[in-house]
Amino acid sequence: MLGAVLVGVLALVAGGCVCVIWADRGGPRWVRAVAAVTVVLGETLRQLEKGNRRRSITKAGDSGGGDS
Repeated sequence: MLGAVLVGVLALVAGGCVCVIWADRGGPRWVRAVAAVTVVLGETLRQLEKGNRRRSITKAGDSGGGDS
């Protein structure tokens, strides 16, 4: 079951990438819409990942001690 979900997600990602390339070359309106959604989701995931990295760096760098 999990494998089927992963294959489905991979197919959606690959389809989104194809639509981005096709839209860049002047595809139909629905392709441009799918490409725009794909780009927005990619940027959102990128921003979430940046936030996660900042938090993990802050936690790793925190010694937990005070200025004693």
